[in-house]
Amino acid sequence: MIKPHGADALIPLFVSDAEQHKALTAEAETLPSLLVSSAAAANAVMLGAGYFTPLKGYMNLADSLAVAKDLCTTDGLFWPVPIVNLSKDAQGITAGQRIALRDPNVEGNPVLAIMDVEAVETVSAEQIDFMAENIFGTLDEKHPGVQTFKGQGNTLLSGPIQVLNFSYFQADFPETFRTAVEIRNEIAERGWNKVVAFQTRNPMHRAHEELCRMAMDDLGTDGILIHMLLGQLKPGDIPAHVRDASIRKMVDVYFPKNTVMITGYGFDMLYAGPREAVLHALFRQNCGCTHLIVGRDHAGVGDYYGGFDAQTIFDEKVPAGAMDIEIYRADHTAYSKKLDKVVMMRDAPDHEKEDFVLLSGTKVREMLGAGIAPPPEFSRPEVAKILMDYYQIEDAKA
Repeated sequence: MIKPHGADALIPLFVSDAEQHKALTAEAETLPSLLVSSAAAANAVMLGAGYFTPLKGYMNLADSLAVAKDLCTTDGLFWPVPIVNLSKDAQGITAGQRIALRDPNVEGNPVLAIMDVEAVETVSAEQIDFMAENIFGTLDEKHPGVQTFKGQGNTLLSGPIQVLNFSYFQADFPETFRTAVEIRNEIAERGWNKVVAFQTRNPMHRAHEELCRMAMDDLGTDGILIHMLLGQLKPGDIPAHVRDASIRKMVDVYFPKNTVMITGYGFDMLYAGPREAVLHALFRQNCGCTHLIVGRDHAGVGDYYGGFDAQTIFDEKVPAGAMDIEIYRADHTAYSKKLDKVVMMRDAPDHEKEDFVLLSGTKVREMLGAGIAPPPEFSRPEVAKILMDYYQIEDAKA
């Protein structure tokens, strides 16, 4: 199986030994506490689950700036996005302390992890802007990722952590949330060697479904990992439980058995476009995948990124050999009326726009809210039914 990034084996920071877990849980109640941001909590979950191998905790300022600038830590580890614990509320916390990190997303703010604080650094406004502009390609605070990043605070706490739970993800999505360790183990159990990953924060329509098939056929893979984000999204995005139900229905009805793994991971969406695409590739390598589908405007939002910037970054910014996972480059995919099937638009040069079944997100939302199923060329009826039910409930609340 493909090796993890920067290590011979995964390095999950979750404390799995029952006795040690019990002792740390008791110790945590005696330690100074810090209520972390949702972004820092999501980083802890990803570190705990082994997705961020080989990191041992949160990055310091020097590493954060180096990663933002050059996609590389000060000691030479390739990494595309700073993994940080920025805070507004770290008064009284000093280097050398051991502290309990509390979860902002679970009632009662239980302890999420214990941190050995190696450094407490003040980040200047200029340094925050430098990182934000490099990560997101803009400083426009209408960009949801910029807004979140710049709103976390300017005190940076760095150091290793020991993770005690996976926030709300394991409880809310018991059938779907999986650690990188669990995914690797299941890939091995299935006897898969070549695996392509599909990233999604949305329900999957016909184009997405067929894109998965195209990638599997073109690459000759043993299976596909449909890996959905389960964390925080921007307002208006479809919640995870609805996406989960619609994707499971699509796979159950339309894919052969033992060709698809449906899983999810506990992370908040960054909307960082190209940088996030590289992060997606890196932690899919840690899951054991050999390929990642990178499509048009992967991990994008609005008009902040060019349609294929998330593909060209792998040519322009990712050094040869930095990662072992490979990219499957996809074009916009849509149903061709001429050919009576879903195709990549680049593969149909004789087509005009009207030869495709194309619906805007706004139009689809209006149809679903009105109880009108999109055409079957766009969305499977079983998927449309789940989404119609959701939107009609939401519209009734409004």
